Amino acid sequence: MGGVALDDGGCRVKAPDGGWGWAVLFGCFIITGFSYAFPKAVSVFFKELIREFGVGYSDTAWISSILLAMLYGTGPLCSILVNRFGCRPVMLVGGLFASLGMILASFATSIIHIYLCIGVITGLGLALNFQPSLIMLNRYFSEKRPLANGLAAAGSPVALCCLSPLGQILQYEYGWRGGFLILGGILLNCCACGALMRPLLPPKMSETPGVENTPDDGDKKPKPKPKMLDFSVFRDRGFVIYTVAASIMVLGLFVPPVFVVSYAKELGNEDTKSALLLTILGFVDIFARPTCGIIAGLSWVRPRCVYLFSFAVLFNGITDLVGSLSKDYSSLVVFCIFFGISYGMVGALQFEVLMAVVGTEKFSSAIGLVLLFEAIAVLVGPPSAGRLLDFTKNYMYVFLLAGIEVVLSALVLAICNFLFIKKKPEAPEAAVEAGETKNHSCTPPIEEPHKTSGNSEKPKNSGDPRPESVAEDSTEVETFLKVKDGQKMNVTGSPESDL
Repeated sequence: MGGVALDDGGCRVKAPDGGWGWAVLFGCFIITGFSYAFPKAVSVFFKELIREFGVGYSDTAWISSILLAMLYGTGPLCSILVNRFGCRPVMLVGGLFASLGMILASFATSIIHIYLCIGVITGLGLALNFQPSLIMLNRYFSEKRPLANGLAAAGSPVALCCLSPLGQILQYEYGWRGGFLILGGILLNCCACGALMRPLLPPKMSETPGVENTPDDGDKKPKPKPKMLDFSVFRDRGFVIYTVAASIMVLGLFVPPVFVVSYAKELGNEDTKSALLLTILGFVDIFARPTCGIIAGLSWVRPRCVYLFSFAVLFNGITDLVGSLSKDYSSLVVFCIFFGISYGMVGALQFEVLMAVVGTEKFSSAIGLVLLFEAIAVLVGPPSAGRLLDFTKNYMYVFLLAGIEVVLSALVLAICNFLFIKKKPEAPEAAVEAGETKNHSCTPPIEEPHKTSGNSEKPKNSGDPRPESVAEDSTEVETFLKVKDGQKMNVTGSPESDL
């Protein structure tokens, strides 16, 4: 019941910006690391799986693809479960699924079993942990939320630097079956992280001195059932712009890390030297994400966070375009440094911007719908880049395509926000003006009965200066103005109501 109470009313509880929130941040750090790094860490076992089942590399690559598709594509399902049961129960069940998938995969007898166990079951388990952890982080942090998002996002490169070497060691010592079994046990830590997601409960108003029975009377009113998936977010221009831009961005964002090692090998570098590029990229990424979170939390930057995010995406796209001209190993090292900086900035800001656009109340539904659209882009982006590589036999065109897609995403996000979203703060003023005009148009019917009251039939109670119809009309006008303006207006003190 605690989780459900949180999801119904947690958005009305003030974020503590600390306290137990740091434990929530630690849990989100671990979950983010598992979610993003695990699909890449599993690739360490691909050669053993190819030898075991007699399949090709493209067949084993489907393991990571299905895992990522489940991580992104089950976003709406996660939103429904979180809105129905709360974050903590969903994460505990997700941790069990993530561990169970790896344990069952250790007994697999065909590559299809690996698809089902790791791709579907473990992918679903990680998805049930990733999205609720971000929702809880959003509820525990408000003023320090950019920093919290940057620190949580740093879990991805840290986990990648740890899980990849660990996978190599497990493969050499215990084989792929023993490695899967041990990794399944490690994923049980998702349950421990889920247990850290303690619900935020509103303070008990009944304990306030001088107030008696008020909360009890309020609790007797039936509460409206929360929406399992709130599609009203599509009415928000900012959300639509963000979704379109993010989907375009994902088409090319993950392409360079996938192909940079092969690109280095194509230039004649040895395997270990080529693999070092990803280590450089990840090391820079570790420091870029918290630093960007600190910058985004500055008072003069935070209101313009969407433009900082646009700059980060544009920076990433330009890095891809320039990196396509690389002809030697040293130029690829420089490319990985700048790509790590821009990639870290994007990772630190993408969910912070979404939280700022839709707010706390609708974030659980918004992130699920965004991840669904990104899942489609994830399945289309890298394979299309691979087909381009097969056709041209030149990595330059692959990096050019990725850069163009990411730059286009940045332009869509910045230009559309500048043209459409900047006028949004003027809407309340327009609504107030409209309410005032309607107020003037509605007041004459209230005054007319007073002017003609001497010539018309008098009320039965001659001592009451106001007829009953006038009192009812004024009450309706007051209610209308309160609802229409949406502001806390002191209507009872207006001249019309004093007549």
